[in-house]
Amino acid sequence: MQLFGTSGIRRLFDENLVKLALRVGMALGKSYDSVVIASDTRTSAGVLKHALISGILSSGARCSDGGVLATPTLAFAARNFRVGVMITASHNPPEYNGIKLINPDGSAFGPDQCRQVEELVLGGLPRAASWQEVGLSNVIGGAVAEHSERILKDLPSGLGLKVVVDCGCGPASGITPYLLRRLGCRVVGLNCYPSGFFPRNSEPTEASLGDLIKATKDFDADLGIAHDGDADRMMAVDDKGRFVPGDKLLGLFAREVGAKEVVTNLDASMVIEEMGFKVTRTRIGDTAVSEALKSAGDFGGEPSGSWVFPGVSLCPDGIYAAGRIAAVAGNKKLSELIDEIPAYPILRGSVGVEGVAVSELEPRLAAMNPLSLDKRDGFRLGFTDGWLLIRASGTEPKVRITAEARSRARAEELYDCGIRIVKECSKANREESL
Repeated sequence: MQLFGTSGIRRLFDENLVKLALRVGMALGKSYDSVVIASDTRTSAGVLKHALISGILSSGARCSDGGVLATPTLAFAARNFRVGVMITASHNPPEYNGIKLINPDGSAFGPDQCRQVEELVLGGLPRAASWQEVGLSNVIGGAVAEHSERILKDLPSGLGLKVVVDCGCGPASGITPYLLRRLGCRVVGLNCYPSGFFPRNSEPTEASLGDLIKATKDFDADLGIAHDGDADRMMAVDDKGRFVPGDKLLGLFAREVGAKEVVTNLDASMVIEEMGFKVTRTRIGDTAVSEALKSAGDFGGEPSGSWVFPGVSLCPDGIYAAGRIAAVAGNKKLSELIDEIPAYPILRGSVGVEGVAVSELEPRLAAMNPLSLDKRDGFRLGFTDGWLLIRASGTEPKVRITAEARSRARAEELYDCGIRIVKECSKANREESL
C-alpha cells in the first residue's frame, strides 16, 4: 500500500497532506454513514480535521467532532459510530501529522480496510453529494467523562499516592491528571497543558524523560507517568526514580490483570514466556496486537508503551494504563514489583541507512547459524541463548535492530553483528565497493 504505514497515514505536514485529508474524508463518507473525529494538539490538527470533515460531509455521511482528545478516548467514543478518525502522528515530531482510522471496537483499520480506502483515494472517488444530500456535522462533548468513568469502574479509589504526570503537552493533559485525582492521587503536573510545540521528544523513552525522572525523585513521588503525543502509549518511572523498561511493564500488567494468554510482538523480551504465560507473537505494531486479540488472549502490549486491555477497547490505552499502574503502586511499591520481574540484557537501536538489499541480508544472517528464522516482520533469528531482530521501521526511514541474550556480552555480540550486516548491505556501502 502507498498511503498507510503500520499505524495509519503519517507524514510531514504540507499542502499535499491537506489535499489527501480531503480525499480520505470523501472515501470514508462513501463507505461509512456515521463518523466521529478528533485530533491531538498539533498546530496543523485543525486544518486537517476540517479538510477531513469536508470530505466526509461532501459524500453524504454524518460527522461528529469530539474536539481535542487522546486517541484511546476517541476510540472509546467510536463504539457509537461506524468509524472513528484520529488526526495524529502519535510520537512523531510536531512537524508531522497523520490520520488514524479506528473501528467501533477500538481496533485500527486492518490491511483490507486500508486497501479499500486507498483504492478510493487513489482511484475514482464519487462525485460530491447534491445540495439536499450533503451530510450533517455536529460537535459532541462528554467523551472524556465517558472514558474516565469506564476506567474508574475497574480501579479502586482513595489511593493516596503522589504521582508526577508528564503529558508532553498532548491531549492526555485533559484526562490523565483528572483521572488520577479521581483515584485519590496527588498529582504533580509536568507539561500538562495542550500545545503543538512539544517540549520534549514525544516518544516516551528513557532518553526523553529526564525531567520526569528528576521530578519523581525531587518530589519524592510514588510514581511517574508519561504519555506520547496522542496518549495511546504510557511509560512509567518507579518510586526510586528509575525508568521502568517496557518489557518489565508488559510482564507486570499481564500479571496484575490476571492474564493467562498474552499477545505481544516479535520485539518483546523472551522473559514473558518464562513468566508462565501462554504467548502469541505478532508482527511489530499495535494494529497487529489488537487484531490478534480479537481471537485469542486477555491482554496485549508492546515494550514501546502500547498496552491493550480488550475488556475496555482494542485500542492501546495509555489513559487506562496510567490508572492501572497507579492502582498497582497503591498496593505495593512499584520498585519492589519491578524488581520481582526477571530481566535479560536487551539492546534496541536503529540505523539510518538507504536501500538495504534483502537478497544480500538474508544469506549473511543465515551464516550466523540461527536455530530459527522468522520472516513475518523483517528477520528474527533465534539462538539457544538469545535472539536478534532486524526490520525496517514502519514510521521512519530507519532499520531497527533488537538483540536479547542471557548475558550482556552475548547481547552486545548479536547487536553489533546485526548493525554490521545491515551497513554492509546498505546502498551506500554497495556503491562505495563498486
